[in-house]
Amino acid sequence: MRADGTPQRDAWIGVACALAGSIAFSGKPVLVKAAYAHGIDTTTLLTLRMLFAAPLFALMALWAGRMTQAVSRGEVAALAGLGFIGYYLGSFLDLAGLQYVSAGFGRLILYLYPTLVLLLSAAFLRQPLRAAHWLSLALSYAGIVMVFAGEVHIAGDPGTIAIGAMLVFGSAVTYAVYLVTGSRLVHKFGAMRFSAYASLIATGFVLGHFLATRPLAALDAAPQVYELVAVLALFSTVLPIWLMAEGLCRIGASQVSLIGCIGPVATLAFAALFLGESVTAIQLSGAALVLAGVLIISLKPRPA
Repeated sequence: MRADGTPQRDAWIGVACALAGSIAFSGKPVLVKAAYAHGIDTTTLLTLRMLFAAPLFALMALWAGRMTQAVSRGEVAALAGLGFIGYYLGSFLDLAGLQYVSAGFGRLILYLYPTLVLLLSAAFLRQPLRAAHWLSLALSYAGIVMVFAGEVHIAGDPGTIAIGAMLVFGSAVTYAVYLVTGSRLVHKFGAMRFSAYASLIATGFVLGHFLATRPLAALDAAPQVYELVAVLALFSTVLPIWLMAEGLCRIGASQVSLIGCIGPVATLAFAALFLGESVTAIQLSGAALVLAGVLIISLKPRPA
């Protein structure tokens, strides 16, 4: 038994789940970049991803069991809104941005979401920013500026990289909004059930977007795209959500967020290994600053 009352075996299982989930999530930008190499567009790629993942999300909802509490119409509307913001709009912006920036840089930008939660909480929940929080913000955004400079040095097109960075940053903003506004529903539904429901709702938004802008024939992609999407849907979408939910149940949010720092590092490694992306000293230094900034928040979590 640990000091916090968590059985030792459950703690180790929770750590393993959080670690595996973080690494699995980190493969998403690499798989997306690989799919783009076969000529698919963002809307079609997102649609295929959600179509492949939707049956698995339905099974996840069943696995989580039935709700014992009544769900009001307002909660259903809130769940739909959060599905739109967090899983449809956020995913679309992330995938769109990855057309213009490297997988490693995109992952680091997305990893800024804890700092955005910090700022949103200060702005709307009136939670004060302390010295450690200002230090976290300074380190994180100084690191992003360094990595941006490294990207420009390699690609030589600051305008295009800035567009991609803004799109992915928009995704980080939507995820932060999703976390800040959805905490009550997460506690009521449970992390796994909430994620499954929100993802199924987002699938409806994605399909609506696709049908309004693309012919059905657009789904006829190269065989390699289907293979990549299948891996993306299972191993970098559904499985890590389940693993992270298990980790949250067993070791708590603070420990999961600490373990999650492995994610951007894993993305940099996967991108270098499978996509041949360059990793320079300035990029590694910037990534270290971003991770240090986020760690400060994780080590000193804010009140709920």
